[in-house]
Amino acid sequence: MCTPTLNTDLWPKFVKAARAEVAPALGCTEPISLALACAIAAKTLGRAPERIEARVSPNLMKNGMGVTVPGTGAVGLQIAAAVGALGGDPDGKLEVLKGLSGEVVDAAKRMLAEQRVTLSIADVPNILYSEARVFAGDETARVCIADSHTNVVLIERNGAALFRAELESSGQAGAAYDFSDATARDVYDFATQAPLEAMDFIHEAATLNEALSRAGMGGQFGLHIGATLHKQVSAGLLSDNLLTRILTRTTAASDARMGGATLPAMSNSGSGNQGIAATMPVVVVAEHVGADREGLTRALMLSHLMAIYIHARLPKLSALCAVTTASMGAAAGMAQLLGGGYAVAGMAISSMIGDLAGMICDGASNSCAMKVSTSAGSAYKAVLMALDGVCVAGSDGIVECELDASIANLGKLASQGMVQTDAQILKIMMDKQTAASA
Repeated sequence: MCTPTLNTDLWPKFVKAARAEVAPALGCTEPISLALACAIAAKTLGRAPERIEARVSPNLMKNGMGVTVPGTGAVGLQIAAAVGALGGDPDGKLEVLKGLSGEVVDAAKRMLAEQRVTLSIADVPNILYSEARVFAGDETARVCIADSHTNVVLIERNGAALFRAELESSGQAGAAYDFSDATARDVYDFATQAPLEAMDFIHEAATLNEALSRAGMGGQFGLHIGATLHKQVSAGLLSDNLLTRILTRTTAASDARMGGATLPAMSNSGSGNQGIAATMPVVVVAEHVGADREGLTRALMLSHLMAIYIHARLPKLSALCAVTTASMGAAAGMAQLLGGGYAVAGMAISSMIGDLAGMICDGASNSCAMKVSTSAGSAYKAVLMALDGVCVAGSDGIVECELDASIANLGKLASQGMVQTDAQILKIMMDKQTAASA
């Protein structure tokens, strides 16, 4: 059998992509994006704002309206905007709200109570967009972020542009990397054969997301699903096996993150939950097989980079829950740790596409931990099937015989087939909010 030729020319691009897309994030990244816009706007204003006007894209509204903002005990985009403007670190990127004081949180809640923070949907083509306009006296500042959570495209003070980014003709910011000339096999070869020093940075994902998992296991955050599952082991309703440990420890990290824990997650593709889903199953399996640091590091890189590679075929935000695609990366990482090669990893991902394609994203909330649990369980099940030589056939549904074709079909489903689904989800959520406030 011929050994595939290594495409080492892609390796620097893979490192760049992993460094760009795997980053610490404190809190759900959609409210954090708005908080960052507000923090930069307040810095530009040069004084504490008296009033805030925030506008966001429909998808950012969907993902931000129901999630707890770390350190505040409150939910939604308006509190994120207020604490960002009053105490956020304008240079903190996805950790803009790190180190919030109680005084800032109290002041932000007063702003909301006095109705000095308004929020509306922006009529923009960008799927991911947040805009902050802050006011103090007759002074104003405006900041716009588009296409990725920290990509500032406009800074204005009193109507004069201080910074304006050059955008592509499509209105989208140029990507820092392009995977059009890469294959899933190239991703696998890089993670398993590139020099270890090129990827050692990915090990921090285990450190950060394990800390979130430990916090979640205390049962104080979100729906405390991980802690509940762990409790049922003692009650005899669940077995203390590898699957249960994968589910409990992965879900506990999501519980903590969505429940407002003031600990950063290592994110993937702009999402903390995606980072957790790509990290924790791999960490648990690595412990189970006694993998050394190199084994864990390579499996983590395979998981995270495969998740990035698959997500690159999807819109930045869509109606398809991207925890599922992150967990496809985890399936590849677990397969590697359990002795499978590229064929096993590919079979597992194909089975997951046959299993999870179409799981909806109905906004960020505590229930995201349920989707994390479902996706982690699907990943492990698919790996076990693949190790036994079984996977969803290329004649079934949207799955193809060739892995990259299956991934392309998943991308088409998310970017074309689920557009109306996305609009309907947002309408349902906005109608609920309107009815609750009536």
